[in-house]
Amino acid sequence: MTTAHPAKAGGQDPARRGPPPPPPKRGFDWRAAALPTAIGLASFISVFGGLALYVTSAEQWPRIKLQFFNLDAMIAAFPRVLQGFWVNIQVWLTVLVCILVWALVLAIVRSLRAPWFAPFRLMVVIYIDIFRGVPVLLLVLLFGFGIPALNLPGLPNSGLFWGSVAMVLSYAAYVAEIYRSGIDAVHEGQRAAAKSLGLSEWQTLRYAILPQALRNVVPALMNIVVALQKDVALLSVIGVRDAVREAQIYTASTFNYSSLIVAAGLFLLATIPMARLADYLTRRDRMRRLQIAA
Repeated sequence: MTTAHPAKAGGQDPARRGPPPPPPKRGFDWRAAALPTAIGLASFISVFGGLALYVTSAEQWPRIKLQFFNLDAMIAAFPRVLQGFWVNIQVWLTVLVCILVWALVLAIVRSLRAPWFAPFRLMVVIYIDIFRGVPVLLLVLLFGFGIPALNLPGLPNSGLFWGSVAMVLSYAAYVAEIYRSGIDAVHEGQRAAAKSLGLSEWQTLRYAILPQALRNVVPALMNIVVALQKDVALLSVIGVRDAVREAQIYTASTFNYSSLIVAAGLFLLATIPMARLADYLTRRDRMRRLQIAA
């Protein structure tokens, strides 16, 4: 007695069946896409609109508007503030390059493991502890006023120069630690592999460790770049005629504070694009790490 094969009884061999048909395509749901946007827009308008209504309903708002948001005063102060802002940009770029180079030297010295580098590592640790513990403003005042007063032969007496040196020394302490975190994040197997190839400690850092470490710390360095661009304005306290100082001079002569709003707007125009770039680099770095982990 013969029995029918289950595949034949069903009319088709399961092993010979093709892949299941793809699910039907859904059309674009405008309602589902527009609803979150509408909710976000309504929330934005309600929060900031309510805040603006609250501020402008204050009794002294007309006076504050005249003192801080006077369009004529802004237009009159803009050329001088813009000229001062160009000083900010020049100092920022110069100081930034010096910080990146000097901090890298500090991080490399602290990362050297040979016993004869122990005194140098200790000096770097002391340097970082001191300059991270003293406020930047205090360093700018000490260097900007103190060293020029010594009138040392062979050294410049410019407050701008020594204020910039104070910024370099202070920020380099922070950036050196960022570099060191990137160096320490490189897997120890990289050092072992370089050592097995016969590379010296310096060659290991130069060709194996530093390229990976620098790529790892780019997002963190971008945040330092944004912070430095703003803190350059601290040089105004020692008389450097940057954007803030020019705005203060205009305020002192007209008793109108709208020039400070102009200076704030210029700083925002410079820092907001850099902040968005920092966010983009952070997201890209996160995606790269997730791909490597997968």
